[in-house]
Amino acid sequence: MYRRWLLAGLLCCGTAGAAPADSLELDALTSPELRERIAAGATTVLLPIGGTEQSGPHLALGKHNQRVRALSLQIAQRLGQTLVAPVLAYVPEGSIEPPAAHMRFAGTISIPEPAFEAVLAAAAQSLCHHGFRDVVLLGDHGGYQRNLEQVAARLERERPRSARPACRTHALVEYYRTTQTAYVDALRARGFSADEIGTHAGLADTALTLALDPSMVRPDRLARGAGASQDGVQGDPRRATADLGQLGVKLIVDTSVAAIQKRLASSDQPRTPPHVQPPLR
Repeated sequence: MYRRWLLAGLLCCGTAGAAPADSLELDALTSPELRERIAAGATTVLLPIGGTEQSGPHLALGKHNQRVRALSLQIAQRLGQTLVAPVLAYVPEGSIEPPAAHMRFAGTISIPEPAFEAVLAAAAQSLCHHGFRDVVLLGDHGGYQRNLEQVAARLERERPRSARPACRTHALVEYYRTTQTAYVDALRARGFSADEIGTHAGLADTALTLALDPSMVRPDRLARGAGASQDGVQGDPRRATADLGQLGVKLIVDTSVAAIQKRLASSDQPRTPPHVQPPLR
């Protein structure tokens, strides 16, 4: 029995320390490996932003974090020469005292908007310092989209125009907007009502999560989430399936890849390998 468990663990997660040097995830690389990747032309990095919030009785608190990580990896794979930074899981979710919005429900973690924007800006500047030329902010939650745009606009105003090659920060609003527009339209075309699709933890939200990380969904509690606004649900998740979620995954990835490619193509900087910092002695 023990041997079967050990084999299953190795097949699932790999041998400890065996993360490949060609991983798309920045935190799976060593510092020299990252320098080499950037010098070889991997000068775009995605900064995924999730959130830790309630989503009713049937979706786990880390739904946004798992989704944005999975989608970012798909987007990076399609783009090529692109890496994915660690997911930012702490975001504004409403007043703590008195509790407001998602903070009214157990498990939600909220930070003030100024702190959130400061963390985003510093993270983007850190990535720029190491040689990335384009930092793309991908936010999976609607409440902070304006903050992403404000941070990107501020860094654009402040970025140097001379000396080291410029680094640009982009707020990819198309990523989240797709979940509220094209994905909703695709579900309505299949006969689902707006009330069923919902705006939070309903059919659309649940289907996306089933497609990307089904471990975050509690199937036995879907019925409890149907229209249960008192439990933080707006919509009806009972008919959600992974296949319906894949409709959204394709739309999000396709739209995001096209939007990023457009931004890179219109950039005013040369697309050549940048200067990188020498290693510490």
